[in-house]
Amino acid sequence: MRPSFLFPLFSNITNISGVGDKTAKLLANLGINKIGDAIWHFPHSFIKRKLKNSLKNATIGEVNTFCVKIIEHIAPQRKSQPYRVWAEDEAGEQISLCFFKVYETSIEKNLPVGEKRYISGKVEKFNNILQMSHPDYITKNLNEIPQYEPVYGLTAGISNKFINKLTNQALQRVPILAEWQEPVFLKQNKFPSFNQAIIDVHNPKNMNDLLPTSLSRTRLAYDELLANQLALAIVRQKVKKQKGRKIAGNGLLRKKVIDALPFRLTDAQETVLKEIFADQSSDSRMLRLLQGDVGSGKTIVALLTMLNAVECGYQATIMAPTEILAKQHFESIAPICETIGIRAELLIGKTKGKTRAAIIQDLADGKIDILIGTHALFVEDVTFKDLACVIIDEQHRFGVHQRLNLANKGNKADILVMTATPIPRSLILTAFGDMEYSKITQLPEGRKPVDTRVMPLNKADDIIAALKSKLDNGTRAYWVCPLVEESEKIDLAAAEKRFKYLQDIFGDKVGIIHGKMKEKQKDEIMEQFKSGKINLLVATTVIEVGVNVPEATIIIIEHAERFGLAQLHQLRGRVKRGNSAASCLLLYGFPLSDTARARLKIMKDTEDGFLIAEEDLKLRGSGEILGTKQSGFSNFKIADMSVHQKLLITANKDAKMIIEQDIDLKSPRGEALRTLLYLFEKDDAVKTYLAG
Repeated sequence: MRPSFLFPLFSNITNISGVGDKTAKLLANLGINKIGDAIWHFPHSFIKRKLKNSLKNATIGEVNTFCVKIIEHIAPQRKSQPYRVWAEDEAGEQISLCFFKVYETSIEKNLPVGEKRYISGKVEKFNNILQMSHPDYITKNLNEIPQYEPVYGLTAGISNKFINKLTNQALQRVPILAEWQEPVFLKQNKFPSFNQAIIDVHNPKNMNDLLPTSLSRTRLAYDELLANQLALAIVRQKVKKQKGRKIAGNGLLRKKVIDALPFRLTDAQETVLKEIFADQSSDSRMLRLLQGDVGSGKTIVALLTMLNAVECGYQATIMAPTEILAKQHFESIAPICETIGIRAELLIGKTKGKTRAAIIQDLADGKIDILIGTHALFVEDVTFKDLACVIIDEQHRFGVHQRLNLANKGNKADILVMTATPIPRSLILTAFGDMEYSKITQLPEGRKPVDTRVMPLNKADDIIAALKSKLDNGTRAYWVCPLVEESEKIDLAAAEKRFKYLQDIFGDKVGIIHGKMKEKQKDEIMEQFKSGKINLLVATTVIEVGVNVPEATIIIIEHAERFGLAQLHQLRGRVKRGNSAASCLLLYGFPLSDTARARLKIMKDTEDGFLIAEEDLKLRGSGEILGTKQSGFSNFKIADMSVHQKLLITANKDAKMIIEQDIDLKSPRGEALRTLLYLFEKDDAVKTYLAG
């Protein structure tokens, strides 16, 4: 149960004075739904409102604060004119206060002739006269005008003045909290207390106070990272305690497969398999992340992992995020299974009628050893006789609940999560900290590097001319057009326009594939491309993950500057499937930003996906690393992985030490750490994980 002293922070934002249902809806656009959300909505800049002693010292175009005497009101003669109030300072210098929407009685009450008022707002000069339109503050009391006013991110209908009032009320609801950080650690880093830090970030006095590296923001970022790492460490400990089944097959099926392979497993694959088999044979359930760059041979590792369970008489399943990828796994795995006398089946959304019914029945009867599929595997009527091994491909495209739902179809099933998207170490710690971690760091022998070139888009016609001779000789190529959610219709039209342009040149040898097509259409086009019936495929990023056509050796990426590094790396991986020399042309449009220029240079300089992922993090930050909002990565309120990576490593070590010394969080520090978990809403995360 959340401690009662935190209740005020978790109550609805409508409990703040001045916030009704209508305003609450607007605040929700800023992510402010609870009172506590307001304290995490940090300012991005500030306004100095220090009193100036004379109108002569006014800074034009900026906010100024003065003490003035009201001398005259002039009502407008026409609707288009403002209501003017003339005021002067002690030296007799004058300023015109302009109001375009006014109630005369109200303005006369607030600015009575002959009295002094403090005014604060942006000063402009018009016809050599100082004027201030709609002052931000008009008051008798100078103390009501903040000397430094924080400036926050806003949404339509919400003013900065309102957010300041809201934040001040929210800060008053923050209780004095017991310290959860070690005193020595706080002293070494010169960190303030949590309560002082949260006040400081909302009261910046200089530009340094606004930086993520300021002492107060760093302190709060560390609190958030420690909450994240501690929650995951608790879960990991619980997972380790979860009883699994000892899965240790006799190796006969695996030996048959390895002996029949046309290549030798790499040392990296051998190492990873040892780690996986050790997990499977232990008393605890396996929960492991397998990271392998494009073409590193994860599929064969997945098959051998599943065969270990099949050798023991159990069933295994592999789930992919798309039907294209699921079918590709099936096409790779099923023929191998058939030669060694076991049965693999494919279950996807369009598996219908008698075919589906037969698969469901045979699965329940234990006649199917390995089931390959998509989200279709989640359906309630899909039941296994004895599922012992679950493999999930491209984990970041599935939610935690989906992963657990599939695992729960088995009896203490082991889980192996795979991704071809290189993930920086810091993000692995924050998103997959509850898992053990393996990495395939080698590519199979014989793979040649991709010749990557960066060229301006206006060279497209020259490229098309060179492409013609390649296609005439049987080469297959991708032409990728950008597609982003915000301008989907425009980009789709651009892709179709490029397709028609290329079709005029190459005829019926050109095909197009994009996300708006029906699965059947996509399948037909991919089959034509695989068979060579078409040899130039115009595509959006639908081909980003998993599409396997070893004969395709050229990829041209149009407007490459609009893609993230991780995406560009994934796309280039489409031409790294075979042993032939391959080319990747990155075509950029103008103007080219410094970030885009840096991104394209990295792509030209290296093919190391893990190095690329680290650089992507530096350039874009963790929120966009995978180019998808459903990435499954922690969205931090304060911590920024492009700045706070070292803090994360420290938090990871601290969390491990806490778990070793005080697993139940019963010590005085442990009790305070429980508050930290509740404060950053990690209690829900722990419960979610424990549901599996």
